[in-house]
Amino acid sequence: MAAPVLDRSPLLEARDIRVRIGERALVDGVSLTLMPGEVLGLVGPNGAGKSTLLRAITGDRKAEGEVAVSGRPLRAIPRRDLFRMMAVVQQLPEAPPAITVRELTLLGRFPHLGLLGRESAHDQQIADASIVRAGCEAFADRPLATLSGGERRRAFIARALAQEPRLLLLDEPTANLDAEAQAEVLGLLRRLATEGVGVLVVLHDLSYAAAYCDRLMLLHHGRLMAEGPASRVITAEHISAVYGPHVRVLAHPEGGAPLVVPAL
Repeated sequence: MAAPVLDRSPLLEARDIRVRIGERALVDGVSLTLMPGEVLGLVGPNGAGKSTLLRAITGDRKAEGEVAVSGRPLRAIPRRDLFRMMAVVQQLPEAPPAITVRELTLLGRFPHLGLLGRESAHDQQIADASIVRAGCEAFADRPLATLSGGERRRAFIARALAQEPRLLLLDEPTANLDAEAQAEVLGLLRRLATEGVGVLVVLHDLSYAAAYCDRLMLLHHGRLMAEGPASRVITAEHISAVYGPHVRVLAHPEGGAPLVVPAL
């Protein structure tokens, strides 16, 4: 199958985003653009402002600045229309503990339902496919309360996929996952990008970010420290300035992507 022809206008634009608590700036004048088919990673140490920036972009955190989705100001888009375009997986998402993964995933179809609000066979098929793509089929009929932290994260990713978004924003989707599961989730994000989805993802693991993201934005104390491909962002100079002397940057033996390891 031929690769889809992608619209080259930005899916997401955020300009001069600022978030403050009193005199303290949590995010200080950060701008970004996300194109269709791109995976953009937000990286940086704890407290750098990554999650705050993501919440400001989604409208879940009061902020200064402008955000546009597909060229339309975020504040001017009706919520139902926005949820057809954009899906968000927060770091600590909430849902009733008794709800099953399958029921949770079907909630992702809500923006697409008709006036009667009933799921069709088509909606069920999309939910089932989303469960498989997120790797949830083994526990699809279990309540959230019975799941591990990693399984819960996959469940919320399945719900996001069921929205069929053009824009997917995720905050630490690989937290609490083992190495194989992390690679599976990030591989899924890459496959979604090849289908034209724009992905903005907060990641802690710099080596995984370098391997799976097209571009990175390195934040430090709420400001943008570096931006670009991993080879320009994850450098010895930048990592030393942001993380200190206890880590070092090596080149992966296969392909040369940056690897960040403890300094022994």
